[in-house]
Amino acid sequence: MTAASKPAAFARTGDDWDALVTSAVEFRRGLHRRPELSWNEKNTAASIRRSLDDLGVPWRACADTGTVATLAADASGRRIALRGDIDALPIVEETDLEWASANAGLMHACGHDGHAATLMATAAWLKHHEHRLPGPVTLLFQPAEEGGHGAKRMIEDGALDGVDSIFGWHNWPAIPFGQAVCPDGAVMAGNGTFKITIQGSGGHASQPEACRDPVLAASAVTIALQQVISRRLPAQHAAVLSVTWIEAPSGDTVIPDTAELGGSFRIARADDRKILNALIADISESTARAYGTEARVELTPRYDATVNHTSEAGAMRDALAGELGENWRSESTPVPIMASEDFSYYLKEIPGAFALVGADDGAGHDAPCHSPRYDFNDRLIPIVARVFARLAGAPGPDSAPD
Repeated sequence: MTAASKPAAFARTGDDWDALVTSAVEFRRGLHRRPELSWNEKNTAASIRRSLDDLGVPWRACADTGTVATLAADASGRRIALRGDIDALPIVEETDLEWASANAGLMHACGHDGHAATLMATAAWLKHHEHRLPGPVTLLFQPAEEGGHGAKRMIEDGALDGVDSIFGWHNWPAIPFGQAVCPDGAVMAGNGTFKITIQGSGGHASQPEACRDPVLAASAVTIALQQVISRRLPAQHAAVLSVTWIEAPSGDTVIPDTAELGGSFRIARADDRKILNALIADISESTARAYGTEARVELTPRYDATVNHTSEAGAMRDALAGELGENWRSESTPVPIMASEDFSYYLKEIPGAFALVGADDGAGHDAPCHSPRYDFNDRLIPIVARVFARLAGAPGPDSAPD
């Protein structure tokens, strides 16, 4: 990474909130230009650590490319943790923005660049007001959220040692700007993935009776699995199952020996994982058998549901209301959102809360996360940084100076 391409480092802006926000936006766009995949966030981590050094915030490496920073370590109150994720996705960007990805085939298509920049803005503000913090604050710059179980590795490396509660957030383009959701209980779903290999017996397309067609069996398995949610789970259970791919490479006149298909499911209740795993295996195997083929099912657990704790969710709702106003709550957004988050690992260890904060301001920030046309809304940075400051007990930018 050349000096010209490095994300702008944070300067000690003191109480100049506008300068801090400008620095955060520059930092975010610098990260966006140089996205890195899960467990490869070397330059991203270096930029974060350099900025923490410039701010005078002590840090240590955690889970390789992760970083744990600490403020007011000797304060006597409860210790809270604030988290921002840092990894990107293998997506070709299609935005043509000035700060578009310069790393071919990689993109910050989920806004983790914005989450990291927001946490860095929080670090800068809290550092200036460190002497007024009632308790220690731990900042977690976490790698590998995108399926890499980065939160689990951070916990194993001591990221939550001594922490009493934790807070996090995700930008959400489907929610209007100025609104958010932060319920008690499940805010995002758990998930799992599956791969099914259908073994048949191929041959000439003119003689299907002499074959055991895995393509036909895979089609039948697909249809059968798509009915699991509506016919095998109670309607009150929030769940989604999607077959997302089928592969059976062959020629126009050739029935192949094998076909493969796969997909994912989402659940709000932990008990439904065991039920869905059993149904996927049973339905796939029995359907394949009915077509004279055999099915081999591979099930991969990913993340559990992200389940907020009541007291911490209430504190985060108060902070959101303080920044967004009394109409902050998005009444039209159903929860849990059926996407998944590895913040769930933290909430299984200690009390905490996670919020989804609306990004769609009518100015091009409505493309969904993981879209090649997605762009993080920089207007969220000062809002969530102030929410974090409230949770940490720091004065806001409009408070009386020290």
